[in-house]
Amino acid sequence: MVLLPLDAPALVADRLEPAVADVEQRLAGLAQALLSRDSRGVDTAAAELQRALGSALDHFKRHHGPVPPALRQRLAQASSQVALQRDTLARATAALDRAIDVLIPREAPVYNARGGAAHAVHSGLLKA
Repeated sequence: MVLLPLDAPALVADRLEPAVADVEQRLAGLAQALLSRDSRGVDTAAAELQRALGSALDHFKRHHGPVPPALRQRLAQASSQVALQRDTLARATAALDRAIDVLIPREAPVYNARGGAAHAVHSGLLKA
C-alpha cells in the first residue's frame, strides 16, 4: 500500500491544472474565431484545441487516482462547450447547405420545347 502525503490532492491539481487550463484557453479561442467568422482562425483554433485535448488526455492517462472535484467539474464544462460548438457549427453548415441548394440547384434544369425550364418549380428558382 502506497501512502500519499496529505497534500496529494493539491499535487494532483498542480499536475493536471495546466492541461485543463490549456484546453479551456483553446476552447475560448475557437469560440472567438467562430463569433468573428474568421475561417482561418477557426481552422487554427480547432487544430490547437485538438492538440490541447490530446495533451490533456496524455496527462490524465499518466495520472493514477481520483481527479479533484473542481478539475472534474471544469472538464465537464469543457466537454459541454465542445458539444455546443459542434452543434452550432452543424446548424450553420446545414443552413449554408440549404442556401446553396436554393441558389444553385443540384440538378441542371431540363428545357422543354417552349424554352422554359421543366424543373424550375423544384429548383427553388422563381419564374418571371
